Amino acid sequence: MRPFLLLVLVLLPFAASAPARASRIKTFMMPGKLIQGHAKYESHCDRCHRAFSKEAQSELCLDCHDKVAADVKGKRGFHGRSPRVRNHECRSCHTDHIGRKARIVDLNRATFDHRHTDFPLRGAHQALTCDRCHKRGKKFRETPSKCLSCHKKQSPHRRQLKIACDRCHNARNWHRIRFDHARTKFRLQGKHKDGSCSACHPNNRFPKIPTRCVSCHKIDDVHAGRYRDDCGKCHRPEGWKKARFDHSRTKFPLRGRHKDAECEDCHQADAPSMKIDTACRACHRKEDVHLGRYGQKCDRCHVPRGWNEAKFDHDKETHFPLHGKHKKVACALCHKGKLTGDAKKGRCIGCHRGDDAHQGKLGDDCKRCHNEQGWSEKVVFEHDLSTFPLIGLHATVPCESCHLGGSYEEAPTRCIDCHQRDDFHKGRMPSRCNQCHTPNGWRLWVFDHNRQTDFELDGAHRDLACDQCHTSRFSKQGLSSVCGSCHHKDDIHDGRFGFFCERCHTTESFRDLRMLQ
Repeated sequence: MRPFLLLVLVLLPFAASAPARASRIKTFMMPGKLIQGHAKYESHCDRCHRAFSKEAQSELCLDCHDKVAADVKGKRGFHGRSPRVRNHECRSCHTDHIGRKARIVDLNRATFDHRHTDFPLRGAHQALTCDRCHKRGKKFRETPSKCLSCHKKQSPHRRQLKIACDRCHNARNWHRIRFDHARTKFRLQGKHKDGSCSACHPNNRFPKIPTRCVSCHKIDDVHAGRYRDDCGKCHRPEGWKKARFDHSRTKFPLRGRHKDAECEDCHQADAPSMKIDTACRACHRKEDVHLGRYGQKCDRCHVPRGWNEAKFDHDKETHFPLHGKHKKVACALCHKGKLTGDAKKGRCIGCHRGDDAHQGKLGDDCKRCHNEQGWSEKVVFEHDLSTFPLIGLHATVPCESCHLGGSYEEAPTRCIDCHQRDDFHKGRMPSRCNQCHTPNGWRLWVFDHNRQTDFELDGAHRDLACDQCHTSRFSKQGLSSVCGSCHHKDDIHDGRFGFFCERCHTTESFRDLRMLQ
């Protein structure tokens, strides 16, 4: 070592006086030739060395090897990632002055840890040899890391898919796809999850794939385009048959039996799909038993649960509340013509003219006597306001007992007209029965002979029966008040004293004589 230092001290003055001489001296002092890549710098020692400063040598290396410098600064690649390299001087791994053919990259491929690079080996890559990726004549850093660099021939997409391969494929197996479709604008749901990629991506076309149902399922459209092309309004990815269109959001919510109807029942093939007539008669014209006589507003009476379940409130919506037997009457019995016919006026005669037993002789105001419970139920008529007030037993007699033909105005008012069979007198008395009898009963008769006739009954006359004097027919003109007219058989005088017996006799007895008194 000492001889070398002495030689340096001897040559230093020459180096200071002549730079060219100094360069030749440095070359002379090299420990060996540089490698082939550095050969051009053999006469320029200052490109790699700083006088009296070993620490600055790495900086000079990185000045030339700018790509390595960028890796170190950016902490990428082998030189920027490996802790064994990042904090060491370049000369600790890469020495020089060992000859033109020397290799200064001391890399053991068998033990090299690829995790310290930008491309850690995973999956099937771990079983590959270095030469499969690192081609001869190319630097390790120049090896491409993109999938298509090596797998271009295996890619079925033919550059049509402009996304990174690792978004779908993995390093373990090229055919095991793990693409998360939920990160796209078309989330896979229902049966779409089970479909193959090629079903929607024909010819491996991935970008700009239409996402509307009709784009793929137009051939499956049983509606032939009548419902337009927004399939998602009714159908779901779980299957075509699982339709669940929310009809309640339309102007025609489905209620009652409409819920069980098929779409085609209303949306006919020859009708525009979105302009369906919602009037009942549009679908149910054939079921209209009224034949259009009641108009087209079927919902005024009927409900979606069924035609036979009518809900029309006659009491609230008309001027004719239904009471009694009217509640059970079918609509058609009153509404025989149009809905606004005679029945709307609420007049009895409009429907019951044929039932009028009075033949119109009592007028058209039937409700004066009758009610909705029935023609014969609780008939009410103020008979006391008529010319024949009902008194006594007459008040309990049914109407038809006197009014036989239903023509009430022609009913007789004489007692004998109804009670001829009850006439105890067999026609011998006048027809004015009420002069003696009362409506309370035939046996309850009252006749004041003293006040109502010119022949006062006294004496033995008081106990006589009427027919003892009125032997034929009771008549005020036909019966004489002369004693002899009744007692000529009792006259012992044989008419010699005339017929005015009361001049001598009293009414108590023929034996009582007035002259003797």
